[in-house]
Amino acid sequence: MSQVFPGNRVVHPIEQESFRRLRSRLDTAHFPPLTRAVVERVIHSAADLEYASDLVTDEDALRHAHTALHAGAPVVVDVEMVAAGITRRDTVCRLRDAVSGPGLTRSAHAVRLAYEQVGPGALWVIGCAPTALEELLLLDAEPALVIGLPVGFVGAAESKAALRASGLPAVSNVSEKGGSAVAAAALNALLYHPTPTPTAAGSPAATEATAPAKETS
Repeated sequence: MSQVFPGNRVVHPIEQESFRRLRSRLDTAHFPPLTRAVVERVIHSAADLEYASDLVTDEDALRHAHTALHAGAPVVVDVEMVAAGITRRDTVCRLRDAVSGPGLTRSAHAVRLAYEQVGPGALWVIGCAPTALEELLLLDAEPALVIGLPVGFVGAAESKAALRASGLPAVSNVSEKGGSAVAAAALNALLYHPTPTPTAAGSPAATEATAPAKETS
């Protein structure tokens, strides 16, 4: 039977069973709530348990990004394939408008165009082009979060290392692997994760603290 989770998202029984099997093979209970949500959904998207040790996240950064996302912060993606994986939020992708030039790829130009459109405070989801991530690091974009998971043998690992060295709030991974599906999955984990709800006494109580496993099922 399908289940309904926060935001009226209906979770298909196949997805529920997939997460059950994932957790039977990998103990994720030690991760903080949002980190767990991201790690599990990325693994689920790729059927790759190695992401549990390959991903680099920060719970505080994820918490601030989660708040910004649910408050309506823009989401920028580098390619339409990432946008296609994010079905519950409109995204900005300027790749179709971008042009390449000397020392500038279309992906890098698209980042410039997107920043001109959204300004600071956006969540950036880069799952394809290392040059898009490299260009973002050159801008004073003040992002709410950078999900930097480009894939490839040329520049991918290096661009992600540069992202971590920048000190920006980020989700990245150490290896060369990545891609549109896992980048979208990381953003979806934050979208699907419940927002804090008030207690009867009126003080905030994070639903995530009591049900991290249900959210990513």
